[in-house]
Amino acid sequence: MQFFSHDGFELAFLDRQPATGNGDPVLMIHGFASSHYVNWVSPGWFKTLNDAGYRAIAFDHRGHGASTKSYEGADYTPDKMASDAAALLDHLGIERAHVMGYSMGARVSAFLALSDPDKVATLVLGGLGIGMVDGVGDWDPIAEALMAPDASAITHRRGKMFRSFADQTRSDRQALAACIVTSRELLSEDEVSRIAQPTLVAVGTTDDIAGSADDLAALMPNAEAFHIEGRDHMLSVGDRTFKKRVLEFYAEHPL
Repeated sequence: MQFFSHDGFELAFLDRQPATGNGDPVLMIHGFASSHYVNWVSPGWFKTLNDAGYRAIAFDHRGHGASTKSYEGADYTPDKMASDAAALLDHLGIERAHVMGYSMGARVSAFLALSDPDKVATLVLGGLGIGMVDGVGDWDPIAEALMAPDASAITHRRGKMFRSFADQTRSDRQALAACIVTSRELLSEDEVSRIAQPTLVAVGTTDDIAGSADDLAALMPNAEAFHIEGRDHMLSVGDRTFKKRVLEFYAEHPL
């Protein structure tokens, strides 16, 4: 793991080339309360990409993993987190990459595609469908659950799920509570329609958070939906059919 500095944060990242040498870069952007390890290393994405000849890159968002924490909500807008991703590509001297995000990371990836379109060759938006436009429900109870002194007293189902996940990943819950307030900024249908890169929108068929993959893909000029059969929001990310489809997608759209 390495670190780079941007916007007052020290951001942790991992950069692995395939055994065959220089591969096309894939920048992976993790979800809320996760980390590069939890989202991309543990479920086998680094191995999958490296074995297929790709250069695998992922970082810990500000407030997550080994990166610097902030307790100010203003630090966690999708624009600012997308600027971290762009800065990492600059730091590594990468002009253009495949970009794959999951859940909150998919939102950040979409913001990156709009702010720095020349850096983004293709997009994979995992775990987030039309919720990127119309919202993914009431997440205020999640902030309350993250800060609750007694986890056993939490009754909100989604709040309990994310509190358990945050505890499992040993996250800084105060930083996550600040992040959840401002990181949910929506994109309009018009903004989404301006994302012209080839895009794969992948959502689990039992995911009750993301919203429809088909509805989001229909708003974009060069997008397609992929349904991850029998998987919910937490289990979709490591699904083997998802990995297989992503590799096919990259083969269809080489740099």
